[in-house]
Amino acid sequence: MNVIEIKNVTKDYGDFKLENISFEVPEGSVCGFIGQNGAGKTTTIKLILDVINADTGEIFVFGQNTKNDSASLRENIGVVFDEMGFHEFMTGKDINIMMKNIYKNWDEKAFFDFLKRFSLPAKKPCGSFSRGMRMKLQIAVALSHNAKLLVMDEPTSGLDPIVRNEMLQIFREYVLEEDHTILLSSHITGDLEKLADEVVFINGGKIVLAGNKDDIMEKHGLLKCKKDKLKDIRESFIVHAQPGTYGVEVLVNDRKECVRLYPGMVIEQASLEDIMLFYVSNRCKCAGHI
Repeated sequence: MNVIEIKNVTKDYGDFKLENISFEVPEGSVCGFIGQNGAGKTTTIKLILDVINADTGEIFVFGQNTKNDSASLRENIGVVFDEMGFHEFMTGKDINIMMKNIYKNWDEKAFFDFLKRFSLPAKKPCGSFSRGMRMKLQIAVALSHNAKLLVMDEPTSGLDPIVRNEMLQIFREYVLEEDHTILLSSHITGDLEKLADEVVFINGGKIVLAGNKDDIMEKHGLLKCKKDKLKDIRESFIVHAQPGTYGVEVLVNDRKECVRLYPGMVIEQASLEDIMLFYVSNRCKCAGHI
């Protein structure tokens, strides 16, 4: 079962266009939604949450069209944004009172247990919280109304490595429940390498890659060679080539076949960051544009 299905969705702002995108997020998975700033990640998330309307296409969450019953769907969706959505004068106790009147399944005990676990004071205005504390507060809220889907937009951006690692552990615990799913938008690809099962890569409003993270990483390779050897590589394998420390670095889209065909060249497995950077940098798949 797919928790999220996006089918041929377009949103045109004039100066930016989300162009006919389609992808799926399977139940029980962590899906990393990657791309540089301005690639269309936040626009896509707003469409999924029915905050803005698509020009064309359909979006299904838990098998239901978001246009038909978005209010009931929100009961099962927890949302964490880059910026905190609470007034800065509000305390944890204030937020608990407000959320009890918003979510039918609000669990007051779970919320205060999360505040204690995250070392968040219940009586202190959240405007005085650090960035990491603000993110933890949003996560505490998202996890306290029994949401089956977490949708998060850059939740670890700007956090120090220790706090980021703590948050990743929270997400791992959440998806131990088989019916829990995460869509995690981020440009910190290292976090997604540790956590994600699936990856959707968006660039310039278009989906570039989508699928199982391990398969995508296994398929791509970073080939290193002298510039004069670049002509020997089949052009259909080359995603993008750029000058490297000792010659040329080439992202190839079939690492195993390149290892077989070019045994004298160094070919390493590409990281998600390599894959993202080379696809973004890709202007032409030919040596004359290095």
